[in-house]
Amino acid sequence: MKSVLENRPALAAEVEKVAEVAGYLWQKGWAERNGGNITVNITEFVDDEIKALPAISEVYPIGAELPHLKGCYFYCKGTNMRMRDLARRPMENGSIIRILDDCASYVIIADNPVKPTSELPSHLSVHNYLLAKGSPYRASVHTHPIELVAMTHTKKFMEKDVATRLLWSMIPETKAFCPRGLGMVPYLMPSSVELGEQTIATIDDNYDVVMWEKHGVFAVDTDVMAAFDQIDVLNKAAQIYISAKNMGFEPDGMSDEQMRELSVTFGLPK
Repeated sequence: MKSVLENRPALAAEVEKVAEVAGYLWQKGWAERNGGNITVNITEFVDDEIKALPAISEVYPIGAELPHLKGCYFYCKGTNMRMRDLARRPMENGSIIRILDDCASYVIIADNPVKPTSELPSHLSVHNYLLAKGSPYRASVHTHPIELVAMTHTKKFMEKDVATRLLWSMIPETKAFCPRGLGMVPYLMPSSVELGEQTIATIDDNYDVVMWEKHGVFAVDTDVMAAFDQIDVLNKAAQIYISAKNMGFEPDGMSDEQMRELSVTFGLPK
């Protein structure tokens, strides 16, 4: 069967980026079994021929009404699919969906009837919020970075901006490439509506990367690679911190003055 990606280089490139990131998540040990999810708004790459494609699935409810997603298209990792498999065969381990006019349901249109992740309501709710505020962000990534998750197993780092301050201080690149820091969401049931709502509230508090206590990270950005990069940089800082602790000392970290100088030099948000 002909893939919807054929003769559509821009759309194919977006899906290839998802596959590349999926491979990185697996290689880093952040995507055990079917862990983690990726959802990308691909509406800008959809032409009239794709819009005319019939559904290849039944109509599925989203579980929420999301008015800003009317007529939007998303590439989504499939439920129970492994990142290591998606990296090799993205259109067999993920699918493209169309949000219907009721803004509360969707159908799968390509390439195969692979039902999206169980966390789709949370992902789509965030995308609805991003479109509502006019954000250029089109990608969301959820994964399980080992060191960052480990840090949430103590209440100290769950306090607002405590982990952010520490991670920024480990290496200059952290603040330079993750200038909004790390928002924290206390433990909630995975895939729940409440988790989606708290994630949106935390993003609204000016964060691009949100830490779910004892669970994983949820990041948004302009594309899937940029979202991955933010997680990668933050987890590198966590690795530096933990390495110092394992060597038997508390790392000094950069001073507040050094970080202020960095912010001024690179024009970072305060």
